[in-house]
Amino acid sequence: MLELKSKFKRVMIIDDNTIDLYITARLITKYNFAQENNQYKSALKALDFLKENQNNFSELPEIIFVDIYMPIMSGFEFMEEYDKLSLELRNHCKVYIISSSIDGNDIKRANDNVNVVAFQVKTITKEFLDSI
Repeated sequence: MLELKSKFKRVMIIDDNTIDLYITARLITKYNFAQENNQYKSALKALDFLKENQNNFSELPEIIFVDIYMPIMSGFEFMEEYDKLSLELRNHCKVYIISSSIDGNDIKRANDNVNVVAFQVKTITKEFLDSI
């Protein structure tokens, strides 16, 4: 059987909802979007990983999907801290906000952040992955 090459090496998914994490990870695998997907239920833990590896590009994800509404640290709070990370890391990792919110203020806030590529309403689709 011919093995298709994944579009990306590594994707990070940050979502406190276990079901959404599972669905996103399955779609990434099913559509050969990434070889690996690192799943985090905590934005703080994901941020710690990025800080610890910000000079180790072979460990960093190329794509980050982050939910907005999470306990302890929201997706927007994550982005405030992410914006302080090195320029090299921010150029390597492309962030997409994935949320069940259809609030215009959330969408505007996500789109106004220079480090957010796009806002996508959950759940992600094959078409969305293909567009990246």
